[in-house]
Amino acid sequence: MATRRVGVIMNGVTGRMGLNQHLVRSILAIREQGGVPLPDGDRLVPDPILVGRNEAKLRDIAAAHGLTRVSTDLDACLANPADEIYFDATLTSLRVGHVGRAIVAGKHVYCEKPVAASTMEALELARSATRRGVKHGVVQDKLFLPGIRKLKRLVDDGFFGRLLSVRGEFGYWVFEGDGEGGPAQRPSWNYRKEDGGGIVLDMFAHWRYLLDHTFGPVTAVQCTGATHIPERRDEQDRRYAATADDAAYATFALDGPTGEILAQFNSSWAVRVYRDDLLQIQVDGTLGSAVATLRGCKIQGRAQTPRAVWNPDVPNAADFYASWQDVPDEEGGPFDNAFKVQWERFLLHVATDAPFPHDFCEGAKGVQLAELALQSWHERRWIDVPALDTSPPRDVGAQHAAPLH
Repeated sequence: MATRRVGVIMNGVTGRMGLNQHLVRSILAIREQGGVPLPDGDRLVPDPILVGRNEAKLRDIAAAHGLTRVSTDLDACLANPADEIYFDATLTSLRVGHVGRAIVAGKHVYCEKPVAASTMEALELARSATRRGVKHGVVQDKLFLPGIRKLKRLVDDGFFGRLLSVRGEFGYWVFEGDGEGGPAQRPSWNYRKEDGGGIVLDMFAHWRYLLDHTFGPVTAVQCTGATHIPERRDEQDRRYAATADDAAYATFALDGPTGEILAQFNSSWAVRVYRDDLLQIQVDGTLGSAVATLRGCKIQGRAQTPRAVWNPDVPNAADFYASWQDVPDEEGGPFDNAFKVQWERFLLHVATDAPFPHDFCEGAKGVQLAELALQSWHERRWIDVPALDTSPPRDVGAQHAAPLH
């Protein structure tokens, strides 16, 4: 058995998501396990170089994790043929420029969602990457979470019968940063529209791939958004106006395997949690129902469904939780980290051409849904979701460049 190195340029690891989920729990975890096993018996080991604007922070992160390669010169990193993959977890407003330069440099590209701030830019990136023959992928981590995988298994096994509806509740209270409750749990740019912020652009990319790949393609959307908290404090304790939406209430029409499914999703950073997890999804069908969280999933079949009777004049004696059963892990469980699982598949895709369906075209669908949801909100009506045309190829060049040095 031999090890094969693959160089990975990681831009954005000074942020919470880039550091925790992508560097520590994915790339470093893959290195610690000896790499990704290849079909010929060898193992593919990622060798990261950390890139960003703050060299001191980069060196602190590298030192804490036994790494040595850091840089503030993105162009120099992209010019190095020894590093084949570019990964981007920077601000949404910077992503198109960074990714476009990586494509021009011939790098395979993997990035956080959303791929871009507009559908047009996302499609241009997809076309450019395809034309230049580089592999491309976008993070779609929710599909690899234990609870969602169990839910998908139930759908595939026909547990629900005819699928009727999906109800999703997502969110938590993000503190305003004014000292009470501690600092805000999310960066201030998330609440500035001009910096690519907003819960619709952030979360509807997730809801698009989750709905498409678990239940059926999204065909229409109706959405109402809101900025519930109009003022917050940033990382320097300065007051700023929140110009982006921090909550969205949406209904989606899906083309399900047994007919149309209606899905409702409430997404909010201004809600207090009274449910089992930060994301909870209930699915109802003629033969049974399920409630999935990030890691778990419970079911209630038709035969176990209690016979409820409406009578508000007396206390209800029924225990509506009693007949729900846990869905067991898949054979070979427990489940690995969702981000790590997808990283392993992208690395295999680069090394062996193994299938990887979560490409920039899929990422563009998420951006499209966010744009149409915002249009629905402003026009106060349902909007159809048309199929995306990913041809003809068109380059995204260095006109988007935003130098790091």
